[in-house]
Amino acid sequence: MGIFANKTLLITGGTGSFGNAVLNRFLRTDIGEIRVLSRDEKKQDDMRHEFQAKMPEVADKIKFYIGDVRDLASVKNAMHGVDYIFHAAALKQVPSCEFFPMEAVKTNVIGTDNVLTAAIEAGVKNVVCLSTDKAAYPVNAMGTSKAMMEKVIVAKSRTVSPDKTKICCTRYGNVMCSRGSVIPLWIEQIKAGNPITITEPSMTRFIMSLDEAVDLVLFAFENGVSGDILVQKAPACTIGTLAEAVTGLFKPDHEIKVIGIRHGEKMYETLLTNEECANAIDLGDFYRVPSDKRGLNYDKYFKEGDVDRNPLTEFDSHNTELLNVEQVKEKLLSLQYIRDELAAWEAK
Repeated sequence: MGIFANKTLLITGGTGSFGNAVLNRFLRTDIGEIRVLSRDEKKQDDMRHEFQAKMPEVADKIKFYIGDVRDLASVKNAMHGVDYIFHAAALKQVPSCEFFPMEAVKTNVIGTDNVLTAAIEAGVKNVVCLSTDKAAYPVNAMGTSKAMMEKVIVAKSRTVSPDKTKICCTRYGNVMCSRGSVIPLWIEQIKAGNPITITEPSMTRFIMSLDEAVDLVLFAFENGVSGDILVQKAPACTIGTLAEAVTGLFKPDHEIKVIGIRHGEKMYETLLTNEECANAIDLGDFYRVPSDKRGLNYDKYFKEGDVDRNPLTEFDSHNTELLNVEQVKEKLLSLQYIRDELAAWEAK
């Protein structure tokens, strides 16, 4: 972690699952300071006590800032002396964004613009913003707001020299066992003796762990070019397979109840659109989508164009590697959260 030695990292929305994963990964390194910017003082207090208990020798590296990315002044207040930013603050629950779309706009679009404006003004060296597969071919308010967020990121990257502030974006699918996600809900339903509820068994979703989400952000941090969108080649599974894997680990043959698709849900998610694939660069375990560097003078394209095209087509949760029940179980068992929950379940 030499690149972070004695540096100050700011995580917006830092009390969430991603922020906790970054703290677990970074606190015992040579990083100088990690700032957590969020608007929930209770979650900050809980996080403070948690890390004081489990990492007392390094917990003083964490500094907490109450603020909201919707408020430029509060973002600027946390920005002084910051070297790097991981921008994770977001509204990301699909149904709630459907009912309150302007709230999604305020946080995901305007909030991102505020973070980048403040970062550029403060001379922050590197900003990585977190997006979602729902931003590709969006059909719901959450995905649409994240798609606009990505447009803001790319546009902002054109306004500043990458030597001053590099701005990149990562896009990934469902993070297993993150706060508000479906696996912890199912485990609670099993514990309560209730059927686990799924929307549509044949629906597919990309799956990755929190550690893999952090890996993607670090890859973008080190390898991205300003304006890039970076994507990990994640596997997927059907919701039915995921449900079978979870019940198989905790209580085989537990009842699974199909309740129907919720507001704004898609049958499958896309990490790279067909249009993005035209210019995507294969980096092994990742794809890099460079930003369009052309200016607003379109006249020349009546005379000359670009006929070369990458043969890659849309990368989605239907055409990626689909995991079976046993493979999903193996992936679940790699998570400390699942191992802890299983130990508690078996100790009953």
